[in-house]
Amino acid sequence: MAIHPYLVFEGETREAVQFYADVFGVKDYILTTFGESPQHPDYPIPEEAKHLVMHAMIQLPTAKLMFSDTYPGHPPVSSGNRITLAYVVDDEAHIRQVFERLAEDGKVTMPLQETFWSKCYGGVVDRYGIEWQFSHEA
Repeated sequence: MAIHPYLVFEGETREAVQFYADVFGVKDYILTTFGESPQHPDYPIPEEAKHLVMHAMIQLPTAKLMFSDTYPGHPPVSSGNRITLAYVVDDEAHIRQVFERLAEDGKVTMPLQETFWSKCYGGVVDRYGIEWQFSHEA
């Protein structure tokens, strides 16, 4: 069984997916707009929604990151601190590289440092308001 994060944005999903794909070195990803989805004649997709991302996915070595834009008329996305994405790998150099990229135009909440549970641990809120934790796992 796996649990994969599904990140929701308001019109900036395409940009976010391209950013995360670049950060994690992913060359190919899935991206489908509402306009590319099958149309039901009784429920036409409004013109302003056709360019929005219905579903996108980036495959990481141990998880999938999935994405969508909100559909017009749905409640707006609100940021909160109920969940963070924990990126746990055994490559300290890679942690440092990804951390620095996500910190660009974001906010470091805890600089990378050695803790009693990890030789390299830290936190950042990226430019999209997504909170990340990083931990080196031996």
